[in-house]
Amino acid sequence: MIRLPRPVRSWWSRRTIQFRTSAVATVVALCALGAIAHASTGFVGWLLLDSVDTDLRRRATAATSQLASGADPAALVGPDLRVLDVAGTPVDGLPARALGGREIDDLKEGEGVIEHRDHAEWRRWVGAVVPDPRGEPRLVLAGTPLVGYRDTLSTAGNFLVFGSILSATTIGLATWIVVRRCLRPVERLRVAAGTLPEGERLPVPEADDELRALAEALNSMLTRRDADTEWLRRFTGDAAHELRNPVSAIRVQAEVAVVHPDPEQAQEALQEIADEAKRLSDLVDGLLALARAERGSQPPPRPVDLVSAVRAAADRANMRGVRPRVQVETSAAALVVSASPYEVATVLDNLVSNALRYARALVRVSLLPAADSVRLLVDDDGPGIPAEHRAQVFDRFHRVEADRARSTGGSGLGLALVAEAVRRRGGTVRAGESPEGGARIEARWPLSGPLLPAVRRDDGRR
Repeated sequence: MIRLPRPVRSWWSRRTIQFRTSAVATVVALCALGAIAHASTGFVGWLLLDSVDTDLRRRATAATSQLASGADPAALVGPDLRVLDVAGTPVDGLPARALGGREIDDLKEGEGVIEHRDHAEWRRWVGAVVPDPRGEPRLVLAGTPLVGYRDTLSTAGNFLVFGSILSATTIGLATWIVVRRCLRPVERLRVAAGTLPEGERLPVPEADDELRALAEALNSMLTRRDADTEWLRRFTGDAAHELRNPVSAIRVQAEVAVVHPDPEQAQEALQEIADEAKRLSDLVDGLLALARAERGSQPPPRPVDLVSAVRAAADRANMRGVRPRVQVETSAAALVVSASPYEVATVLDNLVSNALRYARALVRVSLLPAADSVRLLVDDDGPGIPAEHRAQVFDRFHRVEADRARSTGGSGLGLALVAEAVRRRGGTVRAGESPEGGARIEARWPLSGPLLPAVRRDDGRR
């Protein structure tokens, strides 16, 4: 493979598609048409010589018949008829012709040859071998001047070369125009993309071709861009709104502590500042976790035993010494789901924390296995979730009662994190009413392992 020098390749790579396509088409067409012109010139020469050879063979055949019947070679010969021996030496008494040994061999085999001398007319010869009356082999040559042969070939060659150059130039120009017209929709797409307002899409060509596929791919990209922009705008607005309250509360309490340096009042203000700072920290952590869940890369799934994870979450909640204690109920020894341990822990901690925030005396976590999934139920005996809010509790920053949620430290992000984590693994979540009259959050997770029967019932007490 021929490798061009680096400067040439660099120059070529900077040319436009229109120029490169037209240049390649022109060069290829010129090479192909040049080959056709060369072959055509040779074909024209072959046609001319074939018609001459037909007449010369007829004359050579007649002369060989006379020579074989005993005619004197000197009586047969002339400018266009010669008699030689098989070595090429004349036996007819006339001067030798300008024919070499290779030409003599071709003539003895019946091939035609051209005799050409400098500044002289070309002559075509055709030969035939025949024995004379004494049995000596003789080479009878019949020839004729090729009048206008060179001029005809030269004229035909020049015409075909000129036609090839003209045709290649025409092909290159046509390619330039066609490529320019074909790239016009791409230029329109580029111009439209540069001035496209948010929410609008590029025009899709009617033809089902590569440009239509390009436009559809760009529109899909624009859809994702608009969705990301809208998500970022909404997320930023919600985050700014939610962060404003704890920041304002911290500022007010700090100003109160500065203006009223009473130790008891300052202590109360510092406690309020600490509570609001904790709430602010939890809110920031929730925002970061939700951002990673919604737009971050999903960790690779691993087999996670949901039974062990639920018991560990209950232990973590019970070790904090809060009331009520968390009870775990399950009918299986192991329930394996496909997720990451961090995701499962996040889901369980948020569900348990949410239930503890509103429960009066009971929080129960139940695992109910099915054929190909497991139902995770978290019940409490608190005030519950009104039916009109059950579909929105998994939205970011949604609160059933804003004052109650704020007083208990809720940020409105826990259930949103739960919903996002479960749905990313092919599960579903929904809110309902527990048998105790409080709230029930149900998460259905696809199983990825065998169902093992339980050996005992775990009530959450160690």
